[in-house]
Amino acid sequence: MSDKYNGWTNYETWRINLEMIDGMTAADFGVTDTDPNYRDTAVEDLADRLESYVAEVVEADAKGFALDLANSFLARVDWEEIAEHMIDDYAAEMV
Repeated sequence: MSDKYNGWTNYETWRINLEMIDGMTAADFGVTDTDPNYRDTAVEDLADRLESYVAEVVEADAKGFALDLANSFLARVDWEEIAEHMIDDYAAEMV
């Protein structure tokens, strides 16, 4: 059985993108450099910002066992995949 889910790495990545990131842009997180020479750096930077943002939202609402479950779920998210998707969308809008 494949871990792929709706074209994403896994269910967790798809669900976080759908429920918490959808409608936001790379620019919303301060990442606006679309220079291909710096793509890896931009992806890493945005992935870190996305992970911090989602963790902050989750930690504001969950405590104890629920927070442990949420953190376990978040640990499986491919943050760089979401970041790449957002940067590609942003770059396409700039053309």
